[in-house]
Amino acid sequence: MTAVNQLSLLLIPLIIGFILLYGTYKKVPTYETFTEGGKEGIQIAFQIIPFLVGMLVAIAVFRASGALDFLLNLMRPLLEALHVPPEVVPLALIRPISGTAALGMMTDLISTYGPDSFIGRLASTMQGSTDTTFYVLTVYFGAVGIKKMGDAVKVGLLADLVGIIAAIFVVWIMFGN
Repeated sequence: MTAVNQLSLLLIPLIIGFILLYGTYKKVPTYETFTEGGKEGIQIAFQIIPFLVGMLVAIAVFRASGALDFLLNLMRPLLEALHVPPEVVPLALIRPISGTAALGMMTDLISTYGPDSFIGRLASTMQGSTDTTFYVLTVYFGAVGIKKMGDAVKVGLLADLVGIIAAIFVVWIMFGN
């Protein structure tokens, strides 16, 4: 085991120990505070479940209905003109909705085309360059009761678009096609 691995194995217990000692020094009831936080976490998890189920059902309906394939066929001429492989578009469309679905798509692309292929590299870069905007908005905003999400949706989707364009550009420059 390298020194870095040994250090990383010790770092988390040291941080936790420091927090407990500091809390005790400041006369905070650390165990009671910890259990209250755990109870709050479980309550939040139960509040999030309906939003999560709704989002997952919507994703399944979008894919199963053929809407994703229809959209991809409409975009094919533009994608070919821009030299963007159509195979990565479903990943770009699903990534703002669900990280798990996007991870599944990326895994499928990598197993089909290989990790060192242009498509594999582009899929991996897109996965790391974008976020699950609708997941964050649906689950977290819904759980805390935020109703007005218009600006957050716009900014989140703009950030996703910039991430996708940057991923395409960087992979194209670094690895070509």
